[in-house]
Amino acid sequence: MNALLFTLTLAVYLAATVAYLAYLVKPREILGKVSRWLLTAGFVVHCAYTVDRYLEAGHTPITNLHESLSFFSLAIVGLYLLFERKYRIVILGSFVTPLAFLIMAGSTGFPSAIMPLNPALKSKWLMLHTSMAFLSYAAFTVAFGAAIMYLIQQYFLKNKKLGPMYQKLPSLDVLDEINYRCLTIGFPLLTFAIISGAIWAESAWGTYWSWDPKETWSLITWFVYAALLHGRLTTGWRGKKAAILAIVGFFVLLFTFLGVNLFMSGLHSYK
Repeated sequence: MNALLFTLTLAVYLAATVAYLAYLVKPREILGKVSRWLLTAGFVVHCAYTVDRYLEAGHTPITNLHESLSFFSLAIVGLYLLFERKYRIVILGSFVTPLAFLIMAGSTGFPSAIMPLNPALKSKWLMLHTSMAFLSYAAFTVAFGAAIMYLIQQYFLKNKKLGPMYQKLPSLDVLDEINYRCLTIGFPLLTFAIISGAIWAESAWGTYWSWDPKETWSLITWFVYAALLHGRLTTGWRGKKAAILAIVGFFVLLFTFLGVNLFMSGLHSYK
């Protein structure tokens, strides 16, 4: 059942990705509705898959890279659907949904077997710490998509290429607002994830902070987004600067999540 739900989720996300990309080419209302329906259906099946895996494992299924990538994808889709509902910008899905699909597809490259839980992970903090971290990652992923759109739209304006693609994309102000809203959601969640992780580390390993590679890179990620938020609030960073830093932050985040696990060893390393 678990494997079937996973395969079905991946298939529906693929269909939703194709639909959103088709909407990018021809932004017709029916295509927008089909895209949203497909992605919502995929999200529901993905939730069922996650719950089924939780019931089978007996703990939050975020303890290896297969599960973590799956949950990351789930968080992206869920948060994106909320943003689409609020801003009514279907075309944002053309930039965000492919990322969610690729992350979900990437999870197939890692073992999916449910293994006995590491003693250090047997804690009430597991669900709280990891879910907050991935929700923050999801917010920053949506910000990344909006930032890419911002730079594309700005390029068209700067070079006076006001063609079909320019007409399809939202205004720079709307894209900048989405970027900012994502930041105001993601940064507090990331902060809480780091603090809860420190508390958990003290109970599991006897120290709040050990400069483990994951801890170090999480702090670097936090500083990048803290700089972006500080710049926006105090010096008026908006537009291109904010978009570029959102993109830089996303790649730092990806290394924190994937690079550390794949290329570095430490207390947080898992595959």
